[in-house]
Amino acid sequence: MLRVRLVLRCTAYSDEGGKDLDMHEIICPHCGKAFKIDEAGYADILKQVRNSDFEKQLHERLELAEQDKQSAVELAEVKTASELQKAAATKDMEIHALKAKLDAVDLAQRLAVTEAVSSVEKERDDLKSGLERAELEKQLAEKALKDKYETQIKDRDETIERLREMKARLSTKMVGETLEQHCETEFNRIRATAFPRAYFEKDNDARTGSKGDYIFRDSDETGTEIVSIMFEMKNESDQTATKHKNEDFLKELDKDRTEKGCEYAVLVSLLELDSEFYNTGIVDVFHRYPKMYVVRPQFFLPIITLLRNAAMKSLMYKSELALVKAQNIDITNFETKLETFKTAFSKNYDLASRRFQTAIDEIDKSIDHLQKTKEALLGTDRNLRLANDKALDVTIKKLTRDNPTMATKFAELKNQNPSDAE
Repeated sequence: MLRVRLVLRCTAYSDEGGKDLDMHEIICPHCGKAFKIDEAGYADILKQVRNSDFEKQLHERLELAEQDKQSAVELAEVKTASELQKAAATKDMEIHALKAKLDAVDLAQRLAVTEAVSSVEKERDDLKSGLERAELEKQLAEKALKDKYETQIKDRDETIERLREMKARLSTKMVGETLEQHCETEFNRIRATAFPRAYFEKDNDARTGSKGDYIFRDSDETGTEIVSIMFEMKNESDQTATKHKNEDFLKELDKDRTEKGCEYAVLVSLLELDSEFYNTGIVDVFHRYPKMYVVRPQFFLPIITLLRNAAMKSLMYKSELALVKAQNIDITNFETKLETFKTAFSKNYDLASRRFQTAIDEIDKSIDHLQKTKEALLGTDRNLRLANDKALDVTIKKLTRDNPTMATKFAELKNQNPSDAE
């Protein structure tokens, strides 16, 4: 590469035309010699130098720029790698944290699922055991109920068969009498312990044209009737041509109850043996007749006990009501007397008050009259005192003042009676 050191030296020369030329002196960088060159040559050399120097500087700058670029790229790569490493480390930490959380959540879920499954399994086992136990209890209950009803059905069938056999051997009248005897025997069996003061006898009073079978009456220690029941017993054999119903005897039974003064009526019946309505137990027929029941023979004693116990409570309530009523009557009498006394006292008070007020008014009038009299007397007293004062103030001098006639008269009188004047 050519290195040229230019030393600009301006020297003025005159050319042939008489003009001064600008000359440039150039020193060779190799030999150190100086030579002169004109403006055109100098410009050409300077151009070459500039181009070479520009290219050199450009090349150097490009190299420096490339180096800077490479350095920047390397630095950026290093920085990017560092940041990527940091980001990767951060991401790894976040991933580890998330993984730890996911592991914890997964563990918690597994534990929850395990507990839920365990709880469900336990509940399922308990439910299964409960269902098995309930099923076993149900089977046992069904078996017990079945046995119970089978026993009841068997007993009922035996009873029906026995009754049918009994009715087959007896006439219609004897069947009825046997039912009455059965009820009477059952009652007499417990009479002494359960109903020591009770009356239970056949109704033999046919004066009204009809009669029931039995009348029951029970009383307390004082002889007060607790309850009374008219009983009718009805039965018939299978050979009877005409089959009766319980409904056929209710009207007559209600009439007997009313005529004999009984509170309740009970039909003890073996009629309509196949009727579930009458086979359920104690049946009330209040919708037809008041205080009337239809029962099977096995409920003969229970109906007496129920009605008697209910009547005992009713009697207690009646006694309490009578006591309260008596107390209310006493209170009413007391209140009546008190009101009578208050009325009489009020009248006497009003009369005395009016008379007292009249007396007060008369006294007020008297006081007013006396007050006026007093004021009049006081006025008279004042007038008398003024008159006295005026009388005491009268003298001959005052009487004869401005009155010459009187003065003359008094003077003459004084001269005639000198002793009086003295």
